[in-house]
Formats: sequence, structure tokens, C-alpha cells
Amino acid sequence: METLADQFRGFTTVINCMGFVAGPGTQLKITRAVLAAGVPRYFPWQFGVNYDVVGKGSGQPVWDEQYDVRTLLRAQRATEWVIVSTGMFTSFLFEPDFDVVNLSNRTLHALGSWDTQVTVTSPADIGRLTTAIYLHQPRIVNEVVFVAGETTSYRQLADTVERVTQQTFSKAVHTLPALLEQLRTNPDDAMLRYRAAFARGDGVWWPMGDTWNARHQLPTQDIAGWLQTAR
Repeated sequence: METLADQFRGFTTVINCMGFVAGPGTQLKITRAVLAAGVPRYFPWQFGVNYDVVGKGSGQPVWDEQYDVRTLLRAQRATEWVIVSTGMFTSFLFEPDFDVVNLSNRTLHALGSWDTQVTVTSPADIGRLTTAIYLHQPRIVNEVVFVAGETTSYRQLADTVERVTQQTFSKAVHTLPALLEQLRTNPDDAMLRYRAAFARGDGVWWPMGDTWNARHQLPTQDIAGWLQTAR
């Protein structure tokens, strides 16, 4: 960790874009290195759900670690922090292995129920809004900032996908009990963990009107817009 801390010394702000690809423990390691380096301002990799509401025990271990990152940051005063909560990356909805929307197979699965809601933001908007939040005056300090491209139910998602693609999709529900039963026999399946965590519904969505971008009248790309550019 000391080697990593040495890399951070001298910077006034660190924006962590590492994500989960480096494996468990990475986010805590980076956060501890930032604090050890005495970096004045830190944007941790928290570009996801509301981990305060989700808490620990969601079935997704990397989310437990994200909760621990928040606890660590709030326990100190030397480094200012800003958390940008984005919900799910819009592109992840269409990841075939995630098995929510599969454009090639024309299948669509709700997580939890058709009325379960989810907030999504495109990667491009996440970068743009994070930059705006970083530069905003008065300075944002020790705050969780919520942004979104769209908040939708899976029922609305299905309507949007079929309307934009002008195709009919086969539809089914991944219920939470069924997902938890699958997890019992396949506890290391990363995508299954994500499905179960989002199927719970808690902390994975927030009203568009409450978002930072809505309050500042900053347009974002919704699901229909993402589909139109991705096709």
C-alpha cells in the first residue's frame, strides 16, 4: 500500500476509475492508500448503487466492500470525499451474460418483478457529470451525489426496448427466491450475484427529479437514446 500511496502524493484530487476488475479488496486498498498519502480530495469508485441503503449482506461481496469504503471515509476528516451514485451502467442492462436484455436473442428478463425499479446512467454521462461535480462551485464536500440517465421499471424497460427496436421480445421474470436458490448451488457465479442483488430492489433506484443533473438542468441519455446510438 505504501508504494501506491507514494504514487498519489502530490495530487490534490484522485478520481478512482479502477472498477471491480482488479478483484476483491482493491477498492479498500486504493482508499487506504489515498488516505495515507494525505490527498486533499477523493472521488472513490462508487459509481453504482446506494450502498448506504443496500448495506451489507446483499449477496454481492463487492457491494459489501463498497459499504466498507464509505465507513472508512466517514471515519476520518483529513481527506474530503465525494461519492457519485449512478445506479447501473446503462450498457450493463444489455450485457448478454447479465441476462436482462439480450438484443441478439430477443429475450428480456425482469429482476425481482416487472415492477422492480432500477436507475441507470451511461458511461459517457458518468464521466461528464463527474467532471461537472468535481468543478462545481461552491465546492461539494463529504457528500453523496445522485445522478441518473433514467429510472425505470422492468415493465417500462420492456416497452422501451420493443418500441425502439420495433421487435417483439420473449419475456420472463428472474424472481428473487429463484435467484437465491440458484446462488445456493452456484455461490461463485458473479453475474448471478448481480441479478440477485438488483432483484432485491432496495437502494438500486432513485427518482429522476431528485438527481443532481435534474436540479442543474443537465441533459442525460436515457435508455431509448442509448439503444438508438448502440444499434
